[in-house]
Amino acid sequence: MSDPLDVFDAPSASRPALDAAEIDAAAKRISDIIEPTPLQRSERLSTLTGAEVYLKREDLTAVRSYKLRGAYNLVTQLTAAERAAGVVAASAGNHAQGVAFACRSMGINGRIYVPATTPKQKRDRIRAHGGEFVELIADGETYDAAAAAAAADVERTGATIVPPFDDARTVAGQGTIAAEILEQLGGSPDLMVVPVGGGGCLAGIGTYLRERSPRTAILGVEPSGAASMTAALVAGAPVTLPGVDPFVDGAAVRRIGDVPFAAVSSFGGRVVSHGSLPLLISTESEGGTGDFRMMQVDEGAVCTAMLELYQNEGIIAEPAGALAAAALVEVGVPPGSTVVLLVSGGNNDVSRYGEIIERSLVHRGMKHYFLVDFPQEPGALRRFLDEVLGPDDDVTMFEYVKRNNRETGAALVGIELGAPDALGSLLARMATSPIQCEQLEPGSPAYRYLT
Repeated sequence: MSDPLDVFDAPSASRPALDAAEIDAAAKRISDIIEPTPLQRSERLSTLTGAEVYLKREDLTAVRSYKLRGAYNLVTQLTAAERAAGVVAASAGNHAQGVAFACRSMGINGRIYVPATTPKQKRDRIRAHGGEFVELIADGETYDAAAAAAAADVERTGATIVPPFDDARTVAGQGTIAAEILEQLGGSPDLMVVPVGGGGCLAGIGTYLRERSPRTAILGVEPSGAASMTAALVAGAPVTLPGVDPFVDGAAVRRIGDVPFAAVSSFGGRVVSHGSLPLLISTESEGGTGDFRMMQVDEGAVCTAMLELYQNEGIIAEPAGALAAAALVEVGVPPGSTVVLLVSGGNNDVSRYGEIIERSLVHRGMKHYFLVDFPQEPGALRRFLDEVLGPDDDVTMFEYVKRNNRETGAALVGIELGAPDALGSLLARMATSPIQCEQLEPGSPAYRYLT
C-alpha cells in the first residue's frame, strides 16, 4: 500500500453471510450460560473527547473475552454424531478458552491447537476451563500455523472443527454483543468501535447494527502489524499477509475468514488505510446509513491504551482488548455523540508488562537508544552524564559492546526523557559533545535486534 492515506471503495457482496434474526436466536441460545456483560460509561474518555463514551466489558465474561459467545453458540448446535466425534479448534488463546468452557459444560472431548507464542496465562486458563475434557497442543509460531495443524487433525480423525471466526454460527454468537448494547443503551450509539482480528466480531456486530441501528457508524480497528481485513477489502477478497507482528496476539491473523468477509464487504462505506495520522469519522453518511471505516493502530499506541485503562479505570485489557480505546484517541468524534468501545478481552500475562511499558515509552517519544563511543580515559562517563543528559533524563540501559579497538569503548545506552519534547535539546548537546553518539532509529535492523 503506497500511500498511507489512500481511500478505497469497499466492494459490496451480493448479500450478508447472516442476519439479525440469526443473532437474536443465538442470544436466546446462549442466555442460560452467558450473562450480559456491563456497559460502563468512561468518565476519562468522555472528558477527553467531549462525547459520551461507553466501554462494553467483554473482559468480564467467564473466560475474559467475547469468544465464549461464538464458541458456545456453535458447539451447542452440534449433532449427537458431531459431539461424539469430539471437537478440534485452533486459537491464539481466547477462542480456545471459549471452546474449552463449552466442552466441559457439555461433556464433549476436544483438542485445542495454539501457537507456541501463546502467553502462559492463556494456556493455563484453557486447561482450567477444559479440565479433563480438553487436550492442549502448541504448534507453530502463529495462529495460522496452529490452524493448519488443527485442519490436519480433522482430516486425520474426523473430529468436528470449531472455527474461531469463519463460521456463521460463531459470527452469530459474537454478534450478540450488539444486541446487548442496544438494549443496555435503550437506543442507538452514534459510533461503534470494534477490534478486528479474523473479522468474526466485526461481521456479527456490524450485521446486527446495519439492520437494527442503521445510522450507527462502525469503525473496525486493526493492529498495524496485522491489517488483514483492510488488505482483503482493498483486494476484493481475503488475502494472506506475508507476515504479522504477533504482539497483539488476539488479532494477529494473516488471513480473515470468508464468512466475515462476505458480511463486512456488504457494509459499504469506505475503507481507509490510516497509517499514523488522525482519522475523522462522520457519524452519518448519505441515505441515513452510518459510515463503515477501517483504521490501523500502532502497537505502541495499543500499549499506551492498555496502561491508561489499567491506571485509570482499573481494567486489565490484553493488547487486542485495548485496540478500540487506542483508536479513539486518534479519531475525531463529534461532541455530545454516543460512542461504544468494545473491550474485547482481558487475558493478559503479567509478565508482559515490561515489554508493554517499553513499547509505550517508545511510541510516546519518551525512550530512545544510542550507540555511544566513550574515550578510554578517566571521567568519560561522568562527562557524558553531566554535559549531555538533561536534568530530567534518566539512563535506563547501559551495556558495553565488545570491540577489538582498545582506544575507545562503545556502549549501548537507553535514555528515558523527562518529556517527549526534550529530544531536540538532547540531540543538540550530543552534536556539540566530543563523545560520539549515534541514535538507533525505530524500525532499523539494529533497533529491531535490540527490542
